[in-house]
Parts: sequence; C-alpha cells; structure tokens
Amino acid sequence: MTLQRRFSVTCLTLFSMLVLVANVHAKERPNVLFVGVDDLRPEFFCYGLEKMVTPSFDRLAQRGVKFDRAYCNIAVCGASRASLMKGLRPTPTRFTSYLTWAEKDAPDVPSLPMVFRQNGYHTASNGKIYHHSKDDAAAWSQPAWHPNPSSIWWALPENRALKSESRGRGPVYEEADQPDEIYPDHKICDKTLADLQLLAKQDKPFFLACGFYRPHLPFVAPKKYWDLYPTDSVTLPDNMFFPHGLPSAFNYTWGEMRSYYGIPKKGPVSDETAVQLIRGYYACVSFIDAQVGRLLDELEKLGVADNTIIVLWGDHGWQLGEHGFWCKHTNFEVASRTPLLVVAPGVEGGRVSRRLVEYIDIYPTLCDLAGLPQPAHLQGKSLSALLADVDAEHKEAVITRHGGGDAVRTDGYRYMEMRTKKGAGQLRGVGLFDLDKDPDENQNVAEDPTYEEVREKLKGILAAHRDTWR
Repeated sequence: MTLQRRFSVTCLTLFSMLVLVANVHAKERPNVLFVGVDDLRPEFFCYGLEKMVTPSFDRLAQRGVKFDRAYCNIAVCGASRASLMKGLRPTPTRFTSYLTWAEKDAPDVPSLPMVFRQNGYHTASNGKIYHHSKDDAAAWSQPAWHPNPSSIWWALPENRALKSESRGRGPVYEEADQPDEIYPDHKICDKTLADLQLLAKQDKPFFLACGFYRPHLPFVAPKKYWDLYPTDSVTLPDNMFFPHGLPSAFNYTWGEMRSYYGIPKKGPVSDETAVQLIRGYYACVSFIDAQVGRLLDELEKLGVADNTIIVLWGDHGWQLGEHGFWCKHTNFEVASRTPLLVVAPGVEGGRVSRRLVEYIDIYPTLCDLAGLPQPAHLQGKSLSALLADVDAEHKEAVITRHGGGDAVRTDGYRYMEMRTKKGAGQLRGVGLFDLDKDPDENQNVAEDPTYEEVREKLKGILAAHRDTWR
C-alpha cells in the first residue's frame, strides 16, 4: 500500500471514529420539546385558579419547575416571540409589533433553534412559533409546518358566513358541538405527534417546536370544553375600572377585539358578553391542555420522556376585563405575566420558583441544559441555578415594554412610564403600584411622597435600561 493510500485510509478511519463518537454523544444529549401557546396567561389549576380544568398543565408542573413570576418582555405576539427566539430585549426600533420578523430585526445573531441546528440537532417547527410562517427559515432542518389556511376557525356555517361579511373577523367566540379533530390546534398536535414518532428513531437529538393558536381570539373550542365552565360559575373581575390616579396616557382601547363581529367600537362590553368571553377563554385553555396531554403521553409511549427537556410558555398574558381592558398591549401585570414550566433530565419536579424571571432568560437556559455554548449576544440570564435551587438569587427586576410604554417590575413594585416616539421621546405619564398592598394595580402611588425613594430607584433602573438602546 502506498504512503498516500495509507494516509487516506488513516484519515478515513479517524473521520469514521469522530463521527461514531459524535453520534454516541448525540444520542446522550437531551431532546427538546418547545411548546408555545398564544395569549396564555397563567390561568391553570396549578397556578392557583381552582376552577380551571388543566390536568395536563398540572401534570407538567409536577414533572418540573413552575416559575410563578415569569414575564414576557413585550406583550404582543410577533415581537415577544422574536425577542424570546433571538435572546434580545425589544427596543423602540426592534421587536415592536405583531408584524415583527425576527430575521429582519436581528439578522446578524443566531436564533435559539439555529444554535441547536448548528450543534447537531434536528430542528422542526409546527404551528405558530414565529408570527410569520417563513421567518427564520434557515433555523429549521425541515420547512416549518402550518395548518392549511382554510382550516376551520368557526365550525358553524352561520358564523363562517359572518366571517365573510366582516372581512375576516367573525364572531368573537363560538361554542359548537363538534369534535376536536376539525380544529387547527388538534391538527398541529397531530403533526407534532407524527414528528415525534419519526424523530425518536433517529440518532440525532431533536429540537421540536409546537405552537398552538388558542386561546387567541376568536374563542372557538368544542362545546365539551365550554361545558366545563357553566355561565353561573363565572365571575367578573372586581376591578373593571381604570386605575385610580393613573394618567390617561396609560389608557387602552383594546382595538384588536373591537374588530370582531358583535363587539362595540367604543365603550365597554355588556356584563353578559364579558361572562361569555371569560367562558370562551377558559374553554380554549382546557382545549389546549388536552393537546398538551397528548404530547406528554406520546413522549412516554416512545420511551423518550426521561431524556427530553420540555419548556411550555405563553407569548404574553391577556386581560380579561381587568381595568376595563381586554387583549394584551399594555405593561400591566395581567398582560405581561406569563406561565413558564420547565422539565429537564436531572431536574427535580413538583417545585415552584417565585424569583423574577423574563423571557430573554429562556434561550441561555436551554443552551445550558443541552450543554451548548451560549452565543455572546444574549441579554438574558440562564435559569440553571433556579432549576437546581428554586430560591437561588436571580434578578432584582424584570423589564417589559410596549409601544410608548416601559415598565420595571421588582419584588414589590411596578414602575411604568409612557412616552412619545414609541417610548424614546417626551414623558407623558408615570405610574407606580405597591404590589404588596395593591396586587391588582388599582391605585397609582407615583405622586405619594411616601414612595419618593422607591420611585426614584425604579426610575433609575429604567433609565439605565433605556441607555442600552443607544
């Protein structure tokens, strides 16, 4: 054998050994099931709302760590998702609206799924992960999958007719005696189950994202889920009024819901409509809970549950009449607080962390759990220490923003500013809430001399954050 031939054989042998080692290592690396739910506030039984029927969410919480005070960084879907997936905070010029494209607003940094793909994972996306179906296409090992655009939102013919009459926005809710199988979220779950069955057989670890649409408007779910919440069991919030002493600059007209058929263009909805809206929201949450249960069952059936990281998140909260508001698009607690459940190999389940965490922390956390290097651009802090010790130190404050408003949330207070020029201009109003005394944020104390020291401290935190925009 010639020297050149021996060298070639040796190189091939070494390469084969490296591939073998890499494959063995890949088999040992954890999979990731990344479950996003649109407009999901922490409205589960395990979050203390006893009337909710959410056995699958509760089962997930028992398997992992429930973060009781997790916050999105901006309460609108496209921007929140882009911020989470890129690991960067929103600013007045980046990640600003539901129309945000992650790849356009932050083109020079890798997304969360891209880092996993670059490190040998098979990455796949089903349903709504980004707002735009083609956003960040290079991050996925296979084309992102979405239900057929003609999939049923409204099951009843008369409601589909109203959809056409109202230029795409039909009734705001629907209770139809129809099977789960006809609805888009059930189809998204079906596709994810099929992917799990294929990916579990591969040598590569997988990062599989599954994004559900409900409980986003319209509140459309099979009747059996509405039946879980009889009309006489639903109560309205006791603070359906604008916070006392808060400048009108913080008022919000919830235009998203007003575009649906039957919702007034101005003024409040009737109490009767409000009750049905809340019933519809709850029904949709229980419908999604059933889909999550199917995913958990399949992981166990395939024998990969013990080696799979599961992260369940909602892209932001949702207002159900509090302060007279519906939808999201504010910096109040109910719009910015979100559910966050994390299950991972070696992480003790059934525990709760009450430390303040924010969505830019998810990206570095998953890198740590999978043993991947954290990209230098990340602005969040890994939750690894909290997964080991739920009481570990983490952050003094979290930051949220939307439009012209920015807010800092600490252990006991929320400080809010509203400005012109999408938050970068002249101050229009200030809000401060003492969350120990006023957890529902009904009384602005920003002008109370008693809180001057607190106000100045939080104002400084927000000012320092604003300096990072430049």
